[in-house]
Amino acid sequence: MNIRSLTRGDGVVIGAAVLLFIASFLSTYSAGDTCVGKYCPQTSGPNAWDGLALLMSVYLAGVIAAALIVVARALPQPRKFAGLEIGQVGASLALFAAWTSFWTIIDSRGAGAGLILGLIAALVLAGGALATPLVPALKVALIGAPKPQAAPYGAGPNPGYGYPGAQQQQAGQGYGYPGGQQQQPQAGQTYGQQAPADATAGGPAGATPAAGGPSDFAPFWFAVPVARPLYGEDGSPSPIAELAPGTWYLAVEQRGQALIAQTQDGRRGVLQDTTGIQRG
Repeated sequence: MNIRSLTRGDGVVIGAAVLLFIASFLSTYSAGDTCVGKYCPQTSGPNAWDGLALLMSVYLAGVIAAALIVVARALPQPRKFAGLEIGQVGASLALFAAWTSFWTIIDSRGAGAGLILGLIAALVLAGGALATPLVPALKVALIGAPKPQAAPYGAGPNPGYGYPGAQQQQAGQGYGYPGGQQQQPQAGQTYGQQAPADATAGGPAGATPAAGGPSDFAPFWFAVPVARPLYGEDGSPSPIAELAPGTWYLAVEQRGQALIAQTQDGRRGVLQDTTGIQRG
């Protein structure tokens, strides 16, 4: 799971779920002349945990919906339940919770803080779930992509971050830095050692341009500002992977405005939306 793929819309969903959970502990009905069941609102009103139907259909349904939406966003590949993506299931459940909360408060003799706050939270939750794919402001990454590291790749506590095959690369070799710079070799070691192997694995600066690509195109490292789908080179409409912010990917070929990108596990696909990418 990659939390850097979460968007502002997902932040709204998480906040609404927390508010909905807090509302479940507040009084469901306000003080009035009529007692509800064995409770008398003049003294101590019931909360959602005193009624299983209300608790499951509004409060916990909303919390579960938020969890499904966030997990679906953080997973690298979409997961399905009963033929539907779990993000779609979560959005439908959020809409159901808002619908039930609305009619519950309409039918109540005197809505308390728990019902009022629950309705507000359920509406915000459903709005965030449905509006995130449509509103550009909500699709912005919740956690911004980190700045490129100044240290050469293959050195430090996190060697080869975002570089396919870099885990096997030893510190002191020339390849593995997104800017195409070479680091200082160790004693007895020359620049570009094992260059052919690294270039075959997708080395950045010294790699040979892909066959069929423009003659002046040179492979380069890049990062995406928000999570973006990577489509197959065969033109299939279904994504084969999702590029996540905070990770470096290798552009091996250019096709018009699109890029042929390579992931850490060696998969290649077409990145159609290249706006705002950060070059290494």
